[in-house]
Amino acid sequence: MAGAVESRVAELGLTLPAVVPPLASYQPAVQSGVYVYTSGQLPMVDGKLAVTGKVGAEVTPDEAKELAKTCALNALAAVKSVAGDLDRIKRVVKVVGFVASASDFTGQPAVINGASELLGAVLGDKGVHARSAVGVAVLPLDAPVEVEVQVELVDA
Repeated sequence: MAGAVESRVAELGLTLPAVVPPLASYQPAVQSGVYVYTSGQLPMVDGKLAVTGKVGAEVTPDEAKELAKTCALNALAAVKSVAGDLDRIKRVVKVVGFVASASDFTGQPAVINGASELLGAVLGDKGVHARSAVGVAVLPLDAPVEVEVQVELVDA
């Protein structure tokens, strides 16, 4: 039976995906004490990137914002893989978003709002976090966006 957080995901018309398998030598998420750190999550859906390219060139900012939302869902799946239950999330501490950007694109914060807004919609006040939004030249697999999340868990 799904907990409150996963029920909220469903209420939003979304589905918590399976954990995205690592593309190299790393784990999708690790727990240290009461914290879970995710690896950078790409906007993978069913094992594939639906869109590739640079934001501000081949990818529109609105498309990239939706992709950041997908990254955040993938991050929640990675958190669940080590925490066992998303209801254990006490709060999201930090989100770091990377945006593969055309040389003149400066809207990285608006793109990463897709991830931040999704976490807020799913977790309410527990989803409020510190954040960085960084423009980069290229991301793995030519992904337009990548998001990593750090959460604090309640003791279990």
